[in-house]
Amino acid sequence: MAALKQENYQKLFKEMAIPRFLVRVENGDNFIFEDANDLALKYFDMDHAQVSGKELSDVLSHESVMHFEQSFEVCIEKKRSVTIQALPGMPGTIRIYGFYISPLLDENGEVTHVDVIGHLDIADQSILQRERDDAISLLTSIFEVSEIGIVVSDHSRRIVRVNDSFVRTYGWTRDELINSDVVEFITPDEREMAYKNHDEFITKGVRSSGEMKLIRKDGSIANALFTTATIELSQKRRFQVTTVMDITLRKQMEVSLRLAKEQADTANRAKSAFLANMSHELRTPMNAIIGFSEMILKETFGPLGNEKYTEYIGDVHTSAGHLLEIINEVLDMSKIEAGRIELDESEVSMTELIKSVSRMMESRVFGKDLKLHQDIADNLPYIFVDQRLMRQVLINLVTNAVKFSNPGGNIYLLADMAENNIMQITIRDEGIGIPKDKLKQAMEPFGQVTDKAENSGQQGTGLGLPLAKAMVELHQGSISLDSDVGQGATVIFRLPPTRVIKKA
Repeated sequence: MAALKQENYQKLFKEMAIPRFLVRVENGDNFIFEDANDLALKYFDMDHAQVSGKELSDVLSHESVMHFEQSFEVCIEKKRSVTIQALPGMPGTIRIYGFYISPLLDENGEVTHVDVIGHLDIADQSILQRERDDAISLLTSIFEVSEIGIVVSDHSRRIVRVNDSFVRTYGWTRDELINSDVVEFITPDEREMAYKNHDEFITKGVRSSGEMKLIRKDGSIANALFTTATIELSQKRRFQVTTVMDITLRKQMEVSLRLAKEQADTANRAKSAFLANMSHELRTPMNAIIGFSEMILKETFGPLGNEKYTEYIGDVHTSAGHLLEIINEVLDMSKIEAGRIELDESEVSMTELIKSVSRMMESRVFGKDLKLHQDIADNLPYIFVDQRLMRQVLINLVTNAVKFSNPGGNIYLLADMAENNIMQITIRDEGIGIPKDKLKQAMEPFGQVTDKAENSGQQGTGLGLPLAKAMVELHQGSISLDSDVGQGATVIFRLPPTRVIKKA
């Protein structure tokens, strides 16, 4: 019977629901661990073999040993129970707030053991409860004051909670929303997908985001951006939390902007198509004016009779020629913008093309007291391009160089092969240059960046560079401009390897 009682005592000691350990007192000041129950071992993060029969200093830190020994000494001296607080920083996972320390006496009234029982501080538990309540209150406040609508639905798609922002934005009352199927507030065309997604997201815990259309209380349709997340509470209850941001105004603005852009594109295409189609109607009368004025200047059918007439008709001829040049540039740009230019491609010698353009520009170059230098690489390959357009590119770029160069200056026309089999053509002048901050503007249609041309008597449309750029890009090439005031300008256009023909 005594053995059974001892066994029951040991079982109770070992499995009791509070940490407890027994310390043997030797010589009044030496303390040995005699036994420890399961929770005490868990608190010390050790097993029985690491504790049993060991001195306190072998098990605990120096600070903890001092803390316990001082308490044991008081307990032994007073021969009564004492209470101490637990020191922080113990390695175990059990949180103990203090210990009851009680002396065990022999028949002579001497303390042989100290019984130590861990306990929880009820006051601290109430503090934790208040902290939890504060956290819940904080989260609830965030839920309610958020300007983004929040809807919480359960596994059967029933709305269990909704915040003020959602109610305010979509007009439904809280009573109308709670316990309703969340999918019923989505437009019919999206409901089937919404049913499927809700069941899949809440079952698998999938996070998702996207756009959806919601029905307002007044029947209007609202566009919304949503995100979803699944949370799991006690008893494995799952809920889907959906945040909803109304983007109806943004969608309306997108539609308006898209419509405005389409209208602008349509108007632009109509303008370009009109100008492209007007090619014959505009050029024919100008050619007639130029032809007849030239006949009058040459006095083909007899003298004019008055020198003023000769002067005036010269002005007419010059102005008509300048106007025809402007019309041609505008029409060419309009054709490109309207997509009405089709490339007439063939194998072309860039060497011969450059020499031909140089000869054509000789009179302009000479008339302004300039020198045109050519530097063409030997054995420059042929290219597969539209010869008329490529000739126009060179004419435009050289004309610009002449127009903005000062008398006595030089113009350089270079052609060679760059890396990766790219053909590179460079036109460089020593003229008035273009401000760095206006280089981009110079490459845009009608983007004139200086009025010095007016002072030199050279007026244009500002289409020379943009036309060259558009024509080069029609050949999948690229063009770049580098310049600064008083430093001249360098234009480089490059043709891709697909345009270069390797001669055997």
